[in-house]
This record gives sequence, C-alpha cells and structure tokens, in this order.
Amino acid sequence: MVTATRPLSPLPRATARPPRATAVRHLGPNWYACVMGTAIVAGAGAALPAPATVPRPVLTTVWALSLALLAVLLAARALHWVHHRDRARAHLLDPAVAPFYGCLSMALLAVGGGALALGRDWTGLRAAVVLDAVLFTAGTAVGLAAAVTVPYLIAVRHRVTAREVTPVWLLPLVAPMVSAALGPRLVPYLPEGQPRATLLFACVAMFGLSILATLMTLPLVFGRLLTGGPPPLALTPALFLVLGPLGQSTTAVGAFADVAPGVVPAPYAEGFRVLAVLYGVPVMGFALLWLCLAAAHVVRAWRRGMRFSMTWWSFTFPVGTCVTGAGALAPHTGVLLCDVLTLALYALLAGAWITAAWCTARGLVSGVLLAGPAPAPEVPRPTTGRTRSDGVR
Repeated sequence: MVTATRPLSPLPRATARPPRATAVRHLGPNWYACVMGTAIVAGAGAALPAPATVPRPVLTTVWALSLALLAVLLAARALHWVHHRDRARAHLLDPAVAPFYGCLSMALLAVGGGALALGRDWTGLRAAVVLDAVLFTAGTAVGLAAAVTVPYLIAVRHRVTAREVTPVWLLPLVAPMVSAALGPRLVPYLPEGQPRATLLFACVAMFGLSILATLMTLPLVFGRLLTGGPPPLALTPALFLVLGPLGQSTTAVGAFADVAPGVVPAPYAEGFRVLAVLYGVPVMGFALLWLCLAAAHVVRAWRRGMRFSMTWWSFTFPVGTCVTGAGALAPHTGVLLCDVLTLALYALLAGAWITAAWCTARGLVSGVLLAGPAPAPEVPRPTTGRTRSDGVR
C-alpha cells in the first residue's frame, strides 16, 4: 500500500553568531589540561638536581607560555558560557566531562606556583608574590568547590554504574592536593606567627581532604580495571591520572617539611620531616608500579589503533607531579637514586609534553579538535505493508 507523504518543511535558519563564539561551542573544561601540562614542565624543571638543571630562561619562557595559554582559555571559556550556556550545562550534567572542572583549579594553581619559582626573574619578586597569591586563592576556591560539587552531581544527577568509573573522577579530588603542595611556597612571605601557621595547617587539612577522598575512589578505579577489562582506546591515557594524587601528595609532605621549622613548634616540625620520608617513599613506589601498568595499557591501546586525542595531556601533569615528588624526596632521604629517578621522569615528561603540544597545535590548525561530534548515521525510516496469509509481503 502506497501512502502519500508531505515534503519535509525546511529547517529554521540558525541564529547568526560571531565566528569566535561559534568556534568555542565545543571547548570543554578539559582544555585546561594544556595549561597544567605546560606549567608543570616549567615548575618541575626548576626542581631538577643542580648538575642537570635546564637553563632558567628556557623554563621561564615555558612558564610564560602557560600564563598566555591560561589567559586565552579563560577568555574562550567565558565566551563559551555567554554564548553556549546549553553546552555548558550539558557539560556539568555529563559524568565524563564534569570532573574536568577540577582542571581549572589546577591550571590556576600551577601557573601561580610557576610565577614564584620562575616568573620572578621577569616580573620581580613583589609582582610574582602578588600573582601567585591571587591565582592560589582563586584556584583553591575553585578546587574546593569542585571537590564537593562534582561528586555530589555524580551521586545525585549522573546516576552512573560501576562500569562507568574512570580515573577522570580523580580530577576534582586532586585539585585541593595541588593547593596543599603549592601553598607552602607562600608561607615565608606572610607575617610571622599566626598567618604562617594558619596557611601551613590549612594546606595540611587540604592534604587530608584530598588523600582520603582519593583513597575512597582509587579502589573503584582499580576494581573497574581488573574486573571490567581495559578502558576504551581513547580513554586509556587517562590511566595516568592516578599518578596525580600520588606524586602531588609526596610533593606536599616534602613542602610541609621544608617550611615547618620556625613556623610550628619543634616536635611538629620534626614530625613533618619524618612524614616526608615515611609517607613519600612507599607512595612513590606505588606510583612507579602504576606508571608501568598504565604504560603497558597505553602500548596495548596504540597497537589496537589508539590515535591522538586531548586525553594525551594525561601524560604530562601527572608525570610532572612524580618529578616534583621524587625531587622532594631527594634532600630528605639523601639517596642518590631519587635524583636519578627525578631526571628519568623529567625526560619522560618533556617527551610527552612535546608530543601532546605538537599534536594539539596540528589539530587546532586543521580545525579537528574544535569541531563538534560527528553526526550519528541516519537510520532508515521504518516502512509498513500488508502481509498475505501465505507470508508474502
């Protein structure tokens, strides 16, 4: 039986938008990983052992690049929220995207820490301290908000299953740990007495907040990997995100031990020094185990067709935290192997950053990375017809 059909009415014309607003429609919070990865290359380079130090002008130039990237992304994300609020809300309600809001906090913190370690060569000490203080305050506020909001959304709105657990869930939880690791650098620039002690103990509290939340989430990630099989190819590099809380917490306890003398009473200062070794050494051992496990999965995924995506930036910042963690262990243990480990991890970080930066730049030039998701294939419209009693249509 043939039925007449009406011609489809033309689709309404899309509202014209400025080209720059349209270009950022699909710009998600995961892009802050570029800033994090670039800033850690500079910050970790400043922590290398003296005989193998990268020239400071090179590191300062890389830090300046991270500052420029942060300014550009903040402006682009502001345009995204103004012109594409529907996409911004969709990101918050997407369990695969919402955790990346922790990257904004870590980008602010990483650039701020680099200002005090390297940017002071160009800006002067006073301007570097002010910049670091502003970015540290903003990054800490965003990180604490993300650490509460994202898990709440996952529990209440996202409704995920055990098979949907990914290492990306660690991003908002590790953000306060970055504050804990970088905050002690500002302690010497505060007035003596209560201000210094308050900042130090606030950083210790954020250390506890982050590490306990990580210890509750990491078994879910490990269990999903062992019982659910390897992650999708494009998501495999995210396994490196587990290194973030491990390396950053080792960096944090080392920073506590460095600034505690003169800030807290002697017994507590000595306790921080002991903690730096007794906590840092076993955690760094587990970090190396996970590094080998994650690398094996990445090699497997590459052989099965994994190609570049923005998840490749997971190879940078987490590895960089292990560089700073090993560098923090070296003076407290006096073991030469820590210096060797620091150099080896930094070589891995530098190679990963060069690869991710080159592929990202190429993707931006070609327009692939800012393009929207490919449209779903058309499904043939179902047809109806009469069937005779003998089964012939």
